[in-house]
Amino acid sequence: MKRAKAGRRKSRNPEALGTVFARGFVVTGLLAALQGGRRPGRDVLRLALQGGAALAAGTMAAEALGRRDYAAAATAVAAGAAGVVAAEALNALASGELPIKDKETEGG
Repeated sequence: MKRAKAGRRKSRNPEALGTVFARGFVVTGLLAALQGGRRPGRDVLRLALQGGAALAAGTMAAEALGRRDYAAAATAVAAGAAGVVAAEALNALASGELPIKDKETEGG
């Protein structure tokens, strides 16, 4: 007999999403800082943000898969991918690598 969706437990030992993000942020930031060949500030921050987003999304997706909640797992993966891309875009925007198009200068 199938269990009702409302009766499912979310997790036996749920961690707050912020805690998981912070763990990924710190670990990835430390690894990025200790590896050579990177600009100390911006690259480390970008990688730390991406690591935090990826670990948080992966943790949420794994918990959802454990509950067989495939829609929540897919949503967590999509949100994690969006977080990684957003960190990349913000870094490119801050460093001037991603130009902002102005409608007035485009002639439209």
